[in-house]
Amino acid sequence: MNEFQVSCITKSLPNGGHEHITHIGGPAGGGWQLTRESAIARIRGKSERFFTLDKTSGGKVYIAVVEEAGKAPYLRTYADGKWNDNLLAQPTCPISIRVIS
Repeated sequence: MNEFQVSCITKSLPNGGHEHITHIGGPAGGGWQLTRESAIARIRGKSERFFTLDKTSGGKVYIAVVEEAGKAPYLRTYADGKWNDNLLAQPTCPISIRVIS
């Protein structure tokens, strides 16, 4: 299984308010972005895993798909037995990096 580090995100409302992640991105190969839907499909397909690095320990924190009744699936990190906001804490992706499918 391939693993990719996520080092940036794009939010629906970059200046706050009720927001959700629309893209995740990383540094590999000069920079890349995936739509939320594409990342969810890859995670569900179990062919790829995505992670961020914990700011305290430096360890990998894996990204999972959260599915709640009546809501669209979304991405969130899971570490130490609980859901957390490590993914939302990532900086905004530069516009210059390419979106891949």
